[in-house]
Amino acid sequence: MFRASNRKWRKAMLALFMSLIAMAWLAPAPPAGAADHGDGPLASVDRAADINDAFAYLDPNDNSKVIFAMTAHGFIVPAEASNFGIFDHNLRYRFEVEATGDPLPEYFIDVTFSPKMTSGATPQVATIASNFFTNFTAPATVATLNPTPPDPVITTDAACGISFFAGLVDDPFFFDIPGFNRFVASVVAGSPNAAALQRGRDSFAGYNTLSIAFSVPASRIRQLLTGSANNSVGFSVRTSRLISPATRAPGRFPTSPRYADVDRAGISAVNVALIPFARKNEYNLANGEADARGDFINSIGATLTALGTNATNIGILASVAISRGDIIRLDLNAPNSGPGGGNNVGGGFPNGRRLGDDTIDTILFFVANQNPLGDNVNANDVPLRNAFPFFGAPQQPRDQGVDDNTRN
Repeated sequence: MFRASNRKWRKAMLALFMSLIAMAWLAPAPPAGAADHGDGPLASVDRAADINDAFAYLDPNDNSKVIFAMTAHGFIVPAEASNFGIFDHNLRYRFEVEATGDPLPEYFIDVTFSPKMTSGATPQVATIASNFFTNFTAPATVATLNPTPPDPVITTDAACGISFFAGLVDDPFFFDIPGFNRFVASVVAGSPNAAALQRGRDSFAGYNTLSIAFSVPASRIRQLLTGSANNSVGFSVRTSRLISPATRAPGRFPTSPRYADVDRAGISAVNVALIPFARKNEYNLANGEADARGDFINSIGATLTALGTNATNIGILASVAISRGDIIRLDLNAPNSGPGGGNNVGGGFPNGRRLGDDTIDTILFFVANQNPLGDNVNANDVPLRNAFPFFGAPQQPRDQGVDDNTRN
């Protein structure tokens, strides 16, 4: 997606990064105390809990609404949609909302699902619980093996005005994994080979993922903002596995369910690309306070130094994800417009993140010391929807002789 001649885009991206850094360093010091597919040992062997991506952006059709979304359990093949296109009822999917400008979220939206007890058209039921709006329940969209994908089931709760979607979708992330790995290997070996990034093959094409999305009135989010947050809301996601269900012993108060964290994600590529493999489990179990304390800054700097990134650009990349935590920051006053969730300059990453934002090319631009460098995969393999939940329709099993769309 990146063009060397696109000076307006390049300047806009640099200005956005620098403004984020300025806000981070001017914020009060925190008290003591994100793409992400298969990022660490624990998450990789718990695929249902493995977060892929986190998204936060203004609805391009109505900027008075904020879209919060996440994807998890990637690389679901269309032929297994009925078996793998279901949400694990022993997981808690948490949407974290940061409203004061510090590294720790103050608000949450928790989503849990009923067990998938029967096959066929019976949907799982999601329970949505939050500390800033009334709880409600909603059905998930049932995955099928039909040639035509199902329409998304959207529920809008009358009490809080929030819309909800959960279901199988095409994975919106686009990136050449082997090409990037080969390029990194060439850099570490001392003979950088940018040609490794020219395969133009989207490793995520043809595969589905599970998604959860909310459309929240921006006025409700603005009511939460205090302190140095100004007009910027922070957003991150986390998955946790149930280890002790709620119980009520005779004569005792009921206990709350207990969960163990598995994965977290905020800014694209920080976890999967910049945190060394040996520290990924530690990172996934940490929080924004650990980020801001500098627990991972040396590891991130070492990774970037090995890739040849200079001190200036290490500062740009590291500060965005460290000073106020690995949290997406969305300016509610920056307009977003365009199809597929928006594509205007300034309306997306690093100001929030939209489904179609080429986050990899943006990050590679700074990794390469603000020199043109991209992975030659510039858009999703299928069209994104132009209305909530904006994700592209799930890939369905193909008929004989029809390309399965995978590009490994």
